[in-house]
Amino acid sequence: MSRKWVRRKNRNLSEVKFLSSYKDGRTLLRLYVQPKASRNGFAGEYGDAIKLAITAPPVDGKANAAVIGFLASFLDLKKKDLEIKHGLQSRKKHILIAKCSPEEILKRIETVST
Repeated sequence: MSRKWVRRKNRNLSEVKFLSSYKDGRTLLRLYVQPKASRNGFAGEYGDAIKLAITAPPVDGKANAAVIGFLASFLDLKKKDLEIKHGLQSRKKHILIAKCSPEEILKRIETVST
């Protein structure tokens, strides 16, 4: 798996494997979650996902809650606008995001990756 963080700005969505959009306007974000990290934040691309380091342990849904909380804060959305569609008990998660376009998400991720 590729673990190299691509720091190019202004990439096309066709170049990005971790984001896709639905016809109803929702966005699917593919994550690879690293629980019990030293700090919260994105840590590069990991295969067809983006790696997200979370300080919470993977116990009793704490890491899932931390993922939703981090993304809601990062994207300036309410927690109810985010849903774990796949991967409740896995490091590989698919997050369904309402009210935020793939372009906006990519722009924000590229902003913190520099």
